[in-house]
This record gives sequence, C-alpha cells and structure tokens, in this order.
Amino acid sequence: MRLDHPATQKFKLQRLAGLEWEHPAKLHFIPIDFTKKSLMTALTRSSSYDPNVKSFFSWLGVTPYLTQNEVCATLRSIAEVTPANSTIVFDYLDTDAFIPEKSSPQMQEQFKYLSKIDEPLKSSGFNPSNLAEELASLGFSLQETLSPTDIEEHYFKGRMDGYHTDEHEHFACAVIE
Repeated sequence: MRLDHPATQKFKLQRLAGLEWEHPAKLHFIPIDFTKKSLMTALTRSSSYDPNVKSFFSWLGVTPYLTQNEVCATLRSIAEVTPANSTIVFDYLDTDAFIPEKSSPQMQEQFKYLSKIDEPLKSSGFNPSNLAEELASLGFSLQETLSPTDIEEHYFKGRMDGYHTDEHEHFACAVIE
C-alpha cells in the first residue's frame, strides 16, 4: 500500500508510467492529504483496500510535515482498520531536530528552506529511546529502528554523489499487535 499526498502521488505515478515500470497488482496507491482526511476514511472508501488482508504500509517522507497529533491519529487509524501483523515502515526526525541548540546545521538549513517554500516541518519528532512505548500505546510493536548511523551504513555507504542522511533522521518498522 502506498499512501501519498494526491499531487505527490500523481507525480510518482506519471514518473513510473514514463519509465514504463510496472508495479505489482497487489500494490495499491491511495491518495490522501493527512491534514484534511483521516486514513481510516481514505482506506474504507478505497475499493482496492481489503481490511481483512494483512497489509504493508510504506510511509516515508511524511511524518515531519504533519503535526504530532496528525501523526499519532494516522498511526492509530492504521492499527484500528488493519489486521494484526500488518506492517508499517516510516521515517521520523528525532526530537533534537526541533531544538535549535541541538539541531544540526544541515537540519537548520532544511527548516529555513522548507519554510521559505511554504512546506514547513510541523512534527515535534519522536524520542528514539521511548519510541517503542509510544508505538505500543497506539497499537504497534516496534520491530526495528535504524539510527542515522545505521541508515548511512545500510543505504548510503559508498555513494559517490555526496548525499547522506541527516543526523536526526531515523527509520522505524512496526507491526500491528
């Protein structure tokens, strides 16, 4: 299952079509603006979503643009509408990213840039040390979390273009209990 802002999803689907890449029939693209619509509403109105079938959610590049309440409401909706053992993978910024004295220079520049283009970061992030407890309160069991160092090692090691993850970015994999 691929959840995206409608405009972002349209762009991605156009790119896939332009590249003539096919996606598996079981992969469903569901457009949603999390600031205006609940996930539960989007899923239950979608003819491609079956609430009885175990699902995989890839929720990358979204949480920092939502308020903490919107992030938690979305996670709660996933836990309520999706069967046990369904999985979500998402990225998040740690709480230090939102504290100017602790935020990296790269993150501070990103805040300025995103604010300038009217795409401000709104979340207050998660504290990696208590993420498991926060997710448990929403109906999930944390399976894995990757620190910025882990992300660099797994996904960016050896890149020649100089791109790397920010020191505040984390990945999490959680399963619905």
